Amino acid sequence: MPDAPHLAKPDIRLYGSVDDAMFHDFQDKLSKLPEGRPVVVELMTFGGDADVGRRIALEVRLARRRTGQDFYFLGKTVVYSSGVTVMAAFPRANRYLTRDTVLLIHGRRMDKQVHFTGSLSTCIQIAKDTLAQLETGVRLEREGFAELIAGSDVGEEEIFRLAETSWYLTADEALSRGLIAGIL
Repeated sequence: MPDAPHLAKPDIRLYGSVDDAMFHDFQDKLSKLPEGRPVVVELMTFGGDADVGRRIALEVRLARRRTGQDFYFLGKTVVYSSGVTVMAAFPRANRYLTRDTVLLIHGRRMDKQVHFTGSLSTCIQIAKDTLAQLETGVRLEREGFAELIAGSDVGEEEIFRLAETSWYLTADEALSRGLIAGIL
């Protein structure tokens, strides 16, 4: 664990919707970090674009590998939805929340109307494309949940069941379940 003063002064602070603007802000701040010391990323979000969350998480993993630096996550107040996707990119031992933080874990969602028009063969292809989107989403969801619960006492079946209806956890609950290393 980095010393408390370092956790109190995060290197990267991200607030708001997980979207393209947050990704660009993250990339800009990441590119300006000095090497050779731990990096603390602070996040407060009500969620946003799941795939942007996955991309920020990927960049965290790549930066850890590239630089060899330890990256620490500090969630503040609310870390919902795609924010939890970002948190999962940090090893459990490097995840911290402030005492007032609430996590929201839920499955990927889709809001899409499918319109069939054209030949039957074309309609079948539209159905296959939609099914492929759904299957890919489920696979990505499972991968993300597996990363999130690694080393905790939360099992795969439990997280899938709870995520179906939205699982809200306080910082204390996240700590007791082993999803984070500590509370500030």
